[in-house]
Amino acid sequence: MEIKDAALVLSALGHEARLSIFRLLVEAGPAGLNAGAISNALAMPPASASFHLSHLSRVGLIQGLRTHRFIHYSANFSGMDELIAFLTRNCCQGESCLPLTAACDTREKRRVHIAND
Repeated sequence: MEIKDAALVLSALGHEARLSIFRLLVEAGPAGLNAGAISNALAMPPASASFHLSHLSRVGLIQGLRTHRFIHYSANFSGMDELIAFLTRNCCQGESCLPLTAACDTREKRRVHIAND
């Protein structure tokens, strides 16, 4: 990931509504949610949700799949992984300095971490 791309992605996540949508889709997993469910879950007007979903899609954080008259959205986990790798690349000259990240660096550790919260 280039710095310009990372800046666009981070800028998109810099808005409370978009960050909430992205976190909701991350929690939903690969199955994702349709636009109406996202709007309802976050108590957000459908037009606002649509605007923010479009922005997140444009920067590559989520993808939408149209099925009939609904659009089903899911997080782009590989894009999220690229951003995290970009942010942590060469951190502290290779020293272990990110205990929260290390606690969740595998799927199994994330599941245990979530269960303990």
